[in-house]
Amino acid sequence: MELKIVTGMSGAGKTNFVQVLEDMGYYCVDNLPPNLFIKFVELICQAQFDYNKVALVADVRGGKFFQDLTLVLQELKNKGIKYEIIFLEASDDILVRRYKETRRRHPLAYRGGLLEGIQEERQRLQGIRGQADLIIDSSGLKVQDFKEQAAALLQGGEEGRLQVSLLSFGFKYGLPIDVDLVMDVRFLPNPFYLPELKPLSGQDSPVRDFVLERPVTQSFLLKYTDLLLELLPQYVAEGKQHLSIAVGCTGGRHRSVAIAEELGRRLLAAQNQGINIRVLHRDLPKYVESGKI
Repeated sequence: MELKIVTGMSGAGKTNFVQVLEDMGYYCVDNLPPNLFIKFVELICQAQFDYNKVALVADVRGGKFFQDLTLVLQELKNKGIKYEIIFLEASDDILVRRYKETRRRHPLAYRGGLLEGIQEERQRLQGIRGQADLIIDSSGLKVQDFKEQAAALLQGGEEGRLQVSLLSFGFKYGLPIDVDLVMDVRFLPNPFYLPELKPLSGQDSPVRDFVLERPVTQSFLLKYTDLLLELLPQYVAEGKQHLSIAVGCTGGRHRSVAIAEELGRRLLAAQNQGINIRVLHRDLPKYVESGKI
């Protein structure tokens, strides 16, 4: 049985994530007290129900029951029951905005204001977040984009292959909080300062050629690709299912986009270790929506 434990910040998108899981054939149970996890799994196994994919959702809504989660996870491990922990994340300002839009009460807001409740929840979840196999940040994502990203990550792990996500971003919009490796490419020549290239993006040929044809870029790509090709088999051997590599420039529009796309092409062409490659651009949609591209 494939077992996933879903937890994370309230308002980070667990409801939408469960819908993705259900569409993929998972039997999902929301807000199940952690001390019932083992009994529930044993019930399914003993009764031989046709549920080979199960997802259990638990978070601070469970109150004192939720405090047992760490101990229950250790007991599952002791019994030889394999599982994957998926943690859903979002920034404080995004969570505040979502709660104000929906007018729902945060589970811990009774102790103070909304922001105080969110911060207390984040502190309580630090331990389980550190154990997570996969962290998904829904900040800035529309519902459909979030579902598509979640489905792509799940499909990578579901096939028993390492899912590698290459994410371009802009440092001026903040570091992504759900990545494993971060590469800063602000040392490369910046197309932003050329009037004919400024309105374009790293997906356009003139910008891509400007960035990639530089000797410094070629040297960097050769060395960084070799490093990643050295690391990826080690991650596979350790049983890692998801690896997120962030590539950042100033605005997340030119250099990081071109480099992420090129890294994706090189890794796809060079690897033969059963790895899925997916390229995402966190901040590029901002320019599209504002009409700057």
